[in-house]
Amino acid sequence: MSAAARPQAGDEALPLVQRLVSVLWPSFLVAGLGTVGLFTAFDPREIGQCLGHEVDRLGAYTMGFFALWALTALSSALTCYFRRPCHTPRETED
Repeated sequence: MSAAARPQAGDEALPLVQRLVSVLWPSFLVAGLGTVGLFTAFDPREIGQCLGHEVDRLGAYTMGFFALWALTALSSALTCYFRRPCHTPRETED
């Protein structure tokens, strides 16, 4: 098998769009579930009162969702980053 026909190791073989979607889609789903869990347990108006601000429920749901999405996307991206090998082994020529 020629070197060009061999599949590349790691994420470099995947297109950029596929790598982005593999981070953003799971984090979107987890953020949705996290938002449901968070605002089932806590009322946005009570959170706003504790912070000293008047909070609209829809605004709190929106900000909570995007904050959770950013955190879970960061977590997924860091997982993908740390899965990469620190160095690539040299290929020996026979």
